[in-house]
Amino acid sequence: MSVDNIDKAYSGKKKVLKDVTFDIRQGEVLSIIGPSGAGKSTLLRVINRMIEPSDGKITFQGKETLSMKGKELRSMRTDIGMIFQHYNLVDKLSVFENVLHGLLGYKNSLQGIFSLYSEAEKKRAIEIISELGIEEQIYKRCDELSGGQKQRVGIARALIQDPKIILCDEPIASLDPNASKVIMEYLRRISRERDITIIVNLHQLDAAKQYSDRIIGLNDGNIVYNGAPDAIDSDAITRIYGSKLDELIVE
Repeated sequence: MSVDNIDKAYSGKKKVLKDVTFDIRQGEVLSIIGPSGAGKSTLLRVINRMIEPSDGKITFQGKETLSMKGKELRSMRTDIGMIFQHYNLVDKLSVFENVLHGLLGYKNSLQGIFSLYSEAEKKRAIEIISELGIEEQIYKRCDELSGGQKQRVGIARALIQDPKIILCDEPIASLDPNASKVIMEYLRRISRERDITIIVNLHQLDAAKQYSDRIIGLNDGNIVYNGAPDAIDSDAITRIYGSKLDELIVE
């Protein structure tokens, strides 16, 4: 995927994204970091066409995506999984049912309304749930799960789509350190073992440096860093966050 000269402004107001340009390599873990309001979530939603940019171009698998409509757009979205900070699960439904919802993009209206899934699809859901270590919760309602377990359900729901890219919007912001570590390790393993590109928005600089192949730093809608995790120095941190590293550490 390539993102070229993307701008986004809401109702003629100040731009949230400004001339954002970068390429995304297959199978890499790309973290996008920056302060609140930098444009991280907006960028992910533009990539997935959840919102429309004001200007620019996105090319995915050789096709320009911003002109896609109808069936072509729905097909493109099946190749892009999405994981959310607040999970976006149906709490009253089971883990199994929520994971199967990842297949709705492949279903017609009748199949979706009546939850018509094949035995092969159900078997695949069970395999992915087991792979993510939540097989004991498979028939539990999702409102009975911990935050870390809910996020693993979100990952499983994205994986059953068989996506080429998974977009993760602050997936560990609501989790404790141990659960955060588990989720980031799963995401990196998925990238390595399945050759799926992972694009993840993070507030946590240490997690970005530990688990990423590359980091993009956003500040006020601009890319101010695009490079290797171990090349981020104090000057880069100041450009991204507007503060020095020691000022970001809360005792």
